Amino acid sequence: MTHEFHRIRRLPPYVFEEVNKLKAKLRGQGVDIIDFGMGNPDMPTPKHIVDKLIETARDPKAGRYSVSKGIIGLRRAMAGYYDRRFGVKLNPDTEVIATMGSKEGFANLAQALTAPGDTVICPNPAYPIHAYGFIMAGGVIRHVPALTPEEYLSGISKAMKHSAPPPSVLIVSYPSNPTAHWVDLDFYKDVIKLAKQHDLLVLSDIAYSEIYFDNNPPPSILQVEGAKDIAVEVNSLSKTYAMAGWRVGMVVGNSRICAALARVKSYLDYGAFTPIQVAAAAALNGPQDCVEEIRGIYKGRRDALISSMKLAGWDIPSPPASMFAWSPIPEQYKEAGSLLFSKLLMEEAGVAVAPGVGFGEYGEGYVRIGLVENEQRIRQAARNVRKFLDQSGQILSKARDQMPEPA
Repeated sequence: MTHEFHRIRRLPPYVFEEVNKLKAKLRGQGVDIIDFGMGNPDMPTPKHIVDKLIETARDPKAGRYSVSKGIIGLRRAMAGYYDRRFGVKLNPDTEVIATMGSKEGFANLAQALTAPGDTVICPNPAYPIHAYGFIMAGGVIRHVPALTPEEYLSGISKAMKHSAPPPSVLIVSYPSNPTAHWVDLDFYKDVIKLAKQHDLLVLSDIAYSEIYFDNNPPPSILQVEGAKDIAVEVNSLSKTYAMAGWRVGMVVGNSRICAALARVKSYLDYGAFTPIQVAAAAALNGPQDCVEEIRGIYKGRRDALISSMKLAGWDIPSPPASMFAWSPIPEQYKEAGSLLFSKLLMEEAGVAVAPGVGFGEYGEGYVRIGLVENEQRIRQAARNVRKFLDQSGQILSKARDQMPEPA
């Protein structure tokens, strides 16, 4: 008997899986792939954080169950970070939940807030969990084009008029993954005003709050007066402290939403390994020069990428924030689309990027490039890309010849 699993059927084929399979195949053949495809920090976690983990792990009690919403020391450290960085006061008992990464926090927020059939307004393109966390929880996604923050904001009002039932949740995410756009506090003021007019809860993802380059530090939506009435913010230590694999995030803000998340989590997990939580508190409470150093490395890579790719013939817009560049496909390959372009770039140039269509239909025509290789490798990639662009006619002709005949 073949069972159809309801939630699995609601998920489309994973676009990135095609690229990942090709990457594995080529590497198996000994091809050196310069991999900009995944936002996976390659820098070591700062030493004082690792030392605190090791010290705490030696405690004989360290292996016991932890607390699903996070140990109090970590929640206080998270509240302290918000106070220092944004001037936002949070009650660590009622307005802070420690999560196992921002992705888990977002997915479990969807479980906590969504009834079957609820409509959620989501930017498109967007990080996949923003939509699929709610889809797996039974929600319906109203995709709003978001190639710029202005386009998204204007589209929200249209979505409210033409959605039935009326949406109950609005998602914002800046600095954005994948578009790398940044917003100021006025944008959030408009979001909160709009959300209150339409009785919406707001989920703000600010996982890249500390990776910024040519502008002031990105603000928090919780800085807006009255935001805590309807909003929570999802944040993470993954990129700030090069701790992606440690899986430490947070959900902060509205106490009612935090309580709902805490209740869901109490049924699903016991929280992260306690020494990881203690080390995360040390990261937030300790010296922050490591954050500036990590930010500086990303800036150097960004500048190397933009300048070297321009010389190669590919004009990539310079991202103001995040660890990504969001680029239109080079003119020679426009008709190929983002998925085929990404495959050809990997096969012919040994360079992996993420196809924009994997972030939603409005991401077609773009690719996301992660700043996760060092400057030498970035320049090597640019040399490969130059040959790839110069030979575009031959490469596309060969690709067309290899395509199966239509049925």
